[in-house]
Amino acid sequence: MIIVTGATGHLGRRTVERLLERLPADRVGVSVRDPSKAQDLADRGVRVRQGSFDDPASLVHAFEDAEQLLLVSLDRTGEECVTGHRAAIDAAVKAGVGRILYTSQMGAAHDSRFQACRDHAQTEDLLRATGLPWTALRNGFYAASALRFLESARHAGDIALPADGPVAWTGHDDLAEATGVILTDEGRFEGPTPPLTGPAALDFDAVAEIAAQATGRPFTRTVVPGDAFREQAVAHGAPAPIADLMLSIFAAARNGEFTAVDPTLAELIGREPATFRTLLKRTWTE
Repeated sequence: MIIVTGATGHLGRRTVERLLERLPADRVGVSVRDPSKAQDLADRGVRVRQGSFDDPASLVHAFEDAEQLLLVSLDRTGEECVTGHRAAIDAAVKAGVGRILYTSQMGAAHDSRFQACRDHAQTEDLLRATGLPWTALRNGFYAASALRFLESARHAGDIALPADGPVAWTGHDDLAEATGVILTDEGRFEGPTPPLTGPAALDFDAVAEIAAQATGRPFTRTVVPGDAFREQAVAHGAPAPIADLMLSIFAAARNGEFTAVDPTLAELIGREPATFRTLLKRTWTE
């Protein structure tokens, strides 16, 4: 049995759907905070159990009988994030899970400028220390993040963001498909995978050109000082730690932490991953 955490989230849900294309439903289970949100999966024969990263005993029950566990990283940062991951990893060991796969990120490193990548590095250390077989899926930076940054520019036509660097923006659908392939080909990767990336690394100057081509409207790129960006984010309701986290993405991009482009994702899914232009057009025409 394969158990997926976070199965009502963006990546987890897509991965479950890809698994159901490859496996009988009774070989797929999910651990979710609110089982009612996964009722449709239960109706299709998926084992649905309640599991909370703040309740380790619930996780042990949710992970029972798992040959493989897909641990989808938490939407938390810093010690709160790593503590939740530690609880899940400890529960997996207690439940006798055979292999743990974890949704890490390209650029995961203890000295990253981006807090989330430091959290991923710490979590990979925890996995390494278990002695269990494990795989860290070094996912490309989610293109959905870039599209959120572009939301204000969508109608204004000016991409006003801090100085950045090239990033290998990557689509959730392609990553979910690759994750399904890896889960059903057990042991394909031991430890961290190569970067699982889209086909190109782009900075926001290049993104402005793509937006103009995709829409037929002009887009400009304005570099906003980091302090001004942070003030604007806080003024629009972002908590200060979230504003700092967003700002750190640009610092890490300038540091070249997300520039790698690797063929592994294309090899796994059997085609070229979606380009950023495709993802932008898909989102902006919804």
